[in-house]
Amino acid sequence: MVTYALKTITECEYVDDVYIVADDGWMDAIIADAAKAGIDVAKIKGHALPGENRQSSVLNGMNEILKNFSALADESNIGEADTVLIHDAARPYLDTKLLNDCYKALPGYDGVMPVVPMKDTVYLSDDGKSVSALLDRSKIYAGQAPELFLFKKYYAANTALLPDRILAINGATEPAIMAGMNIAMIPGNEKNCKVTTAADLERFKQIKEEVQ
Repeated sequence: MVTYALKTITECEYVDDVYIVADDGWMDAIIADAAKAGIDVAKIKGHALPGENRQSSVLNGMNEILKNFSALADESNIGEADTVLIHDAARPYLDTKLLNDCYKALPGYDGVMPVVPMKDTVYLSDDGKSVSALLDRSKIYAGQAPELFLFKKYYAANTALLPDRILAINGATEPAIMAGMNIAMIPGNEKNCKVTTAADLERFKQIKEEVQ
């Protein structure tokens, strides 16, 4: 699953370097499978270990980027316009157009998030047992990955949540919103589904067979 998304990301003209967040025991397999798929693994410049939760893993990845940048004699500073793109391996069918659209929508904003409109009627429950309110689904969207941010602003937004508040974060855009960053929404892709359940995995396998 990693390889599917990794291929699209490494082939993107806007992406200079790729960093993977994964346990050490997975890295050899990830690199080997990527090379087998014809991916330019030279673009993979490093990896970081997972954190206590998803957002801690994101921050670990950003710290690895900073560490590598500081090791370069003449390229130690990340500029105001430099960006970080965050994507989940759990969304294997990343679309090239969606990826490019993120970068094209960034000017004038601090970040970009693909979204899809809510199709179902949405209710609010204060106690999880009964309905408290009906929400206006025309104003509600489901966020997707990849999520794109100006690196320095987004890094500051994450470190401001240390040590404990970062553990309550569920989505990569949450720290940006909490920090007051201006995040653009662009149309997501229904095929950019997340593999979470066993049923999702079976769907992935079916799509994989159809593609092959």
